[in-house]
Amino acid sequence: MPLATTHSADVLVIGWGLAGLVAASEAAAAGKKVVIVDQEPRTNLGGQAWWSFGGLFLVDSPEQRRMGIKDSLDLARQDWFGNAGFDREEDAWPKRWAEAYLQFAAGEKRSWLREKGVGLFPVVGWAERGGYGATGPGNSVPRFHITWGTGPGIVAPFQAAVEAAETAGLITILPRHRVTSIVTTDGAVTGAAGDVLAPSGSARGIASSREVVGSFEVSASATIVSSGGIGGNHDLVRAQWPSRLGPAPSTMVTGVPSYVDGSMYPVAEASGARLINGDRMWHYVEGIQNWDPIWPGHGIRILPGPSSVWLDATGNRLPVPLYPGFDTLGTLAHLRATGYDHSWFVLSKKIIEKEFTLSGSEQNPDLTGKDIKLLVKSRLMKGAAGPVQAFMDHGADFVVRDNLDDLIAGMKELPGGESLDGDRVRFELEARDREIDNAFTKDAQVAMLRSARAYRGDKLVRTAKPHRILDPQAGPLIAVKLHVLTRKSLGGIETDLSGRALGASGEPVPGLYAAGEASGFGGGGVHGYRALEGTFVGGCLFSGRAAGRAVAASV
Repeated sequence: MPLATTHSADVLVIGWGLAGLVAASEAAAAGKKVVIVDQEPRTNLGGQAWWSFGGLFLVDSPEQRRMGIKDSLDLARQDWFGNAGFDREEDAWPKRWAEAYLQFAAGEKRSWLREKGVGLFPVVGWAERGGYGATGPGNSVPRFHITWGTGPGIVAPFQAAVEAAETAGLITILPRHRVTSIVTTDGAVTGAAGDVLAPSGSARGIASSREVVGSFEVSASATIVSSGGIGGNHDLVRAQWPSRLGPAPSTMVTGVPSYVDGSMYPVAEASGARLINGDRMWHYVEGIQNWDPIWPGHGIRILPGPSSVWLDATGNRLPVPLYPGFDTLGTLAHLRATGYDHSWFVLSKKIIEKEFTLSGSEQNPDLTGKDIKLLVKSRLMKGAAGPVQAFMDHGADFVVRDNLDDLIAGMKELPGGESLDGDRVRFELEARDREIDNAFTKDAQVAMLRSARAYRGDKLVRTAKPHRILDPQAGPLIAVKLHVLTRKSLGGIETDLSGRALGASGEPVPGLYAAGEASGFGGGGVHGYRALEGTFVGGCLFSGRAAGRAVAASV
């Protein structure tokens, strides 16, 4: 094996996802020499954020005000803390991060991004609607701002800044460098060491080899761990699965590339960093198998509007307020208690045309490509959007039929469909449809649909006009088999507000910092138990910025 290669810098950044790019660009802007290492080929620069929908949580934005939304920092704080449910000693720093992030989201976040050329889609989405009391989980108002250009659009300015600094000699990027240990000298972190992996021509997201061809060491005055979470490692997800969510699923689909493997957590812990809130995680229950997968077990999340009828594996309708888009973890916990790993959406063609959006930059060519003509065609005209139609045509989880008998038969033909009670499915759908025939209803979902359309954004692009699902004029009928889809770690390396990694004593580990998902998006778990959506990309931005500025001031 070749001799170890050595590098030195003021700052070492481990992981080139969004948090790492932001941190590196901030440090380089202050004139610091930076080395960035990542185990993947350079095609993956930008990490998970590149694949994201690019949702951003903002408070009292001009986009909200133009849509008639009255938001405030006080209301957002009420929602965040009601959602988070902070209840542990370890939540001291996460609570401080939450307050700081709320101030950022209500303050300079939007203007800071606009200065970097990041634009926003004008219609604000309403994610995680809650449906409980005023102090319970959920967003009281729409706050989900979509980046114009989705994930690639949010990555672009920071990638450009890093590459400009690389050209200027301030940043060195080392692909295929996997950190296996953090180096400590006289009680302070002074860099990292690890394996050099064989060169790989793998395209973005495609799994790459782990063949070792050498070793390396980087010495640095400050080291930032921004290596992501555990969503690509199902064994680790199951090992950390909390009992409060019921038993871990036997089968799941994967919402992140396989390199999101959690491998840096034990390395950081061995260097003295404290890991907290590992049992807090964020996985979706609207996952579908990708008919055209990129990484192993590739799943796509449906970002549903609120009209589909949600049935468990046996055909029972989910209880109030577990409707599409209302309470992700509440729905996950309920479905885990059923004993099955799947559930169902049942809907009409009218609903899928208006309400189905698929998460991911590659599933939204209109927004990602900033293509206004395609956007108008896919979002406002008749017919399902192209990527949605592709799943209807090719997706293993989609059943499309002209009548209910055939739909139920098709559902039963899918794996696990033998558990379905067809009579119950019919009973639930017919009962729901009877509630549509007049202006009065005791069905909370039907009432909510009518209320939602009072918001211009929902009426324009997100919520179909309430109608009988079994109406032949609204057809054909569609059933979608849904799986648990792995996504985010809500815990991680405990940090102070400067991004300094904290040890078991609560004191900073000299020279060690963390940002992004590796730090629970700030503090070791800024979200608490639940996320409000649009806060993962934003958490990477905020924590990466904090760490980058802090190391620039300290070295």
